[in-house]
Amino acid sequence: MFYYLLKYVFLGPLLRLVFRPRIEGLEHVPASGPAIVAGNHLSFSDHFLMPAILKRRITFLAKAEYFTGPGVKGRLTAFFFRSAGQIPVDRSGREAGQAAIREGLGVLRKGELLGIYPEGTRSHDGRLYKGKVGVAVMALKAGVPVVPCAMIGTFEAQPPGRVVPRIRPVTIRFGEPLDFSRYAGMENEKAVLRAVTDEIVYAILTLSGQEYVDEYAAVVKERHAAEQRARERRFPRAPFV
Repeated sequence: MFYYLLKYVFLGPLLRLVFRPRIEGLEHVPASGPAIVAGNHLSFSDHFLMPAILKRRITFLAKAEYFTGPGVKGRLTAFFFRSAGQIPVDRSGREAGQAAIREGLGVLRKGELLGIYPEGTRSHDGRLYKGKVGVAVMALKAGVPVVPCAMIGTFEAQPPGRVVPRIRPVTIRFGEPLDFSRYAGMENEKAVLRAVTDEIVYAILTLSGQEYVDEYAAVVKERHAAEQRARERRFPRAPFV
């Protein structure tokens, strides 16, 4: 119930006012039945903007940190994310990945839409990064189509670190569903999973026009953070006087 209040009364109209989204290819999203919508991830607002424009309810896998904050603020944040159709996922370790797949398959078994970001994390620089194979595992195990989606302009509207988004138009572009039935029963083949994932990411790339980086976003983020820490140790800031 609260999901639809957010969508049609509270959050949805506000997002449409701020971003004035242009929607392309919405007819590619199945009107019924299970499917995966796989998109790029450029902004915090992506979690809510896509659900606001889709006719069907969509459930996203979101990082667990959104649900575990302390105090009243943390509980309110967790309630908000759950109400907006988000499922918490611990992203650390192999077992965490298996838990995410189980959660996603549970959504698909109900005949619903599952939203996922193959990159595994938000892009820190607006580029598109190598996809993780979890999306391929779920697509093959559930035997469902994958609809590629590109968010265009949300990075400029709300880049990492910006709390209040800029008022500017964005585009949400959906591509034709990808059918992977030719790989049925091959969800344990690493080469197949990589091929399926790369095909999904390439479809997103074609829609978004982003620059592609053949590395995992989390690895690049950590490398940049380590380089920044090293620079700070070499050139410490002078104490404020």
